[in-house]
Amino acid sequence: MERKQGFFSVVRGLSPKRTRGRSPGRSVSPGSGLLRRRRGSGNGSQVAQPEVVVSRSGSLRPAEALSPLMEGPDPEGSEGRDSRMERWGHWMRGQLCRAPAVSASSSAACQRSDLRLLLGVLGAPLAPVHVSNNDPLPHLSIKDTPIETSSAQYILQQYTAACGGQKLQNAVVNAYAMGKVRMIASDIETATKVIKSRNSSKATESGGFVLWQMNPDMWYVELALGGNKIHAGCNGKLVWRHTPWLGPHAAKGPVRPLRRALQGLDPRSTASMFTNARCIGEKKIDREDCFILKLCADPHTLKARSEGPAEIIRHVVFGYFSQKTGLLVHLEDSHLTRIQTNGGDAVYWETTINSFLDDYRPVEGIMVAHSGRSVVTLFRFGETAMSHTKTRMEEEWTIEEVAFNVPGLSVDCFIPPAELRFSTMSEACELPQGEQVRTAVAAAAAAAYRAKVAALEKSHGDSVNNIVLKMDI
Repeated sequence: MERKQGFFSVVRGLSPKRTRGRSPGRSVSPGSGLLRRRRGSGNGSQVAQPEVVVSRSGSLRPAEALSPLMEGPDPEGSEGRDSRMERWGHWMRGQLCRAPAVSASSSAACQRSDLRLLLGVLGAPLAPVHVSNNDPLPHLSIKDTPIETSSAQYILQQYTAACGGQKLQNAVVNAYAMGKVRMIASDIETATKVIKSRNSSKATESGGFVLWQMNPDMWYVELALGGNKIHAGCNGKLVWRHTPWLGPHAAKGPVRPLRRALQGLDPRSTASMFTNARCIGEKKIDREDCFILKLCADPHTLKARSEGPAEIIRHVVFGYFSQKTGLLVHLEDSHLTRIQTNGGDAVYWETTINSFLDDYRPVEGIMVAHSGRSVVTLFRFGETAMSHTKTRMEEEWTIEEVAFNVPGLSVDCFIPPAELRFSTMSEACELPQGEQVRTAVAAAAAAAYRAKVAALEKSHGDSVNNIVLKMDI
């Protein structure tokens, strides 16, 4: 960490002895002429006055000092009127051409905002519905079954067979995966202009992740990117996340799997998620014919995931399964959030994530996608007709290690943080909102926290007097 310098240490660093040499590009200060005029007064002794040193505002650096601000051209120059006017002209042009020092704090803050947005949206998103690995896949049924549903069941059976078969997948008790990621917030589109990414090569953030899974319905992921780390996990009963800016908090709604595991790493959970899906047609993805399965989150799940001013209106996921190989090659999900502030218009956020899976290779007989990329679009609209914004982000990942049935992995590896307690937060907390909306969401979370504590006190009755509750809101 860089040690901050005090004012007096900076002044000592800017002593006249160290800064006597002048930069050739700077104008001669009129104060120097005044100092020369006052030399040699009394007893013939000449005492040189120290130079006046003025430090640059907002950037006190010992290695650089500015001469005093010049209020006009050097009065000791040529006495002719034409010469004086010429010097005035040179001095004015020099003052107009001087560029003020630009602090890097604004660009650093923008970079931190982009990194927070990347981690919040792409770090550990969840699937739209509850998925349990203990639930068996439904048997293919044609009688009294809509053609869209029976077609989806047939496609899932082909997918399960292409990934190694149901018997081999049911033998998996736990799994481990490690990979690398590269993320970038590419551009932002408003109603009047498009802001491209500032130097995409430097704006790209690289990092890595580790994912652990265990039956039933337990998982834990760590992702480090740009000097920040996020944690997320599930112990089978509770999904939680921990980010540097929000701290540990539980996710609203039912237990859901990690979306990153559905991107070609966990075929059994992927097939279970699409159990109630419908086949809605066909489409070419990268010149490959695919069947499309569509799954919508039910209203009860959407209501459970909503909190306070943030309401999840819909969440739809599409799976594109190759007609040639039977594997999942493209995963798309989109959810719409409505945020209502007090006394203001409703703001809508539509988040769409398109993931392309590639490089399928067998690992212990199970097909795993070893690379892929995701493109995320955040579309904000509402309020006024010309206030919409669209932010585009990208992620590329590669899988370096995969293992199944790792010995020594236990349920103790999936215990939530002790400081989690009852705090919950809606998914809308990760969206780039204003302080008014963020405060409203946080206030709703605090109110829910206090309600749960009050319910706990009521359920325990008199025995709660012996319990000390520390509320961190």
